[in-house]
Amino acid sequence: MYQPESYAVQLAFMLLSMLCWGSWANMLKLAPAWPFQLFYWDYVLGILLASFGWGLTLGGGPHIFFSALGAASVPHILLAIAGGVIFNAANLLLVAAIEVAGLAVAFPLAIGLALVIGVLLNYVLSPAGNPWLLFIGVGLIVLALVVDAMAFHKREVHRQRVSSAGIGLCLLSGVLMGLFYPFVEKSLQGQRALGPYSVVPYFALGVMLCALPANFWLMRRPLARQTRVDFSQYFSGRSLWHLWGLIGGGIWCAGAVLNFVSSRGEFVGPAIAYALGQGATMVSAAWGVFLWHEFKEAPQAARRLIPFMFLLFIAGLGAIAFAPVVR
Repeated sequence: MYQPESYAVQLAFMLLSMLCWGSWANMLKLAPAWPFQLFYWDYVLGILLASFGWGLTLGGGPHIFFSALGAASVPHILLAIAGGVIFNAANLLLVAAIEVAGLAVAFPLAIGLALVIGVLLNYVLSPAGNPWLLFIGVGLIVLALVVDAMAFHKREVHRQRVSSAGIGLCLLSGVLMGLFYPFVEKSLQGQRALGPYSVVPYFALGVMLCALPANFWLMRRPLARQTRVDFSQYFSGRSLWHLWGLIGGGIWCAGAVLNFVSSRGEFVGPAIAYALGQGATMVSAAWGVFLWHEFKEAPQAARRLIPFMFLLFIAGLGAIAFAPVVR
């Protein structure tokens, strides 16, 4: 089983994790006529398949990987599955929050809350790194999220009124997104615990167990600006659309593996790994600005905020990156 020993490699893993977690949604944009609910089935399947691919390669090969899967205790397996269930619930609630409350509200509330809760809980479970640099970095990234939200708010021509239900969805999504990683961390601790590679298939199983009822419900009762989807449409979709979903799940899974592996490193710990991983939101924003040109027609006031957003984000990343090496 490959476990990077130097901090330079661990940092590279965390940055790649952030890039993967911030990039998988690009696959959905490559199939604009494909409903999110149908894309999600392939996305979940892609996570599950990729989890075995990583285990069978960097995870030590078939013998070591399958032995690790079977040797783990039931409580550790249940913790990993619970982490997947919680993550998937948070992910789908975030989609709902964006539909109901808009990006400008959903991102700073949900992701900002998730970042603070996740880092605090993970640091309590396994303290590592300089706490001042870690939490200063988290604060700067939260500020970057706020500036990002302000830019989206100024870009919107028709600004939707945010209901209490929309705020509630944002808060619930944020709390759950902050809670999933501590469950994974606990599944990696103690006797007969899972490893950073063997935890991912059980985590993916949790994602699938949650997706089955939740995504079926979203197909039958779509959100405000979506249309009802029938499962027969899934089988009539283009092969390329299914491929994009599988690739999207594979990209997300790669981010998870790299993040979990780096969190077990001597210098890092789960709080730092989670904090850098959640910088994925800013990676998504960068794709939106530079690849999809989402601000091309935006007012000048919105475009002026973009450099300030990335400056805060880079400063926050720098503070977190130095947290393991500054005592």
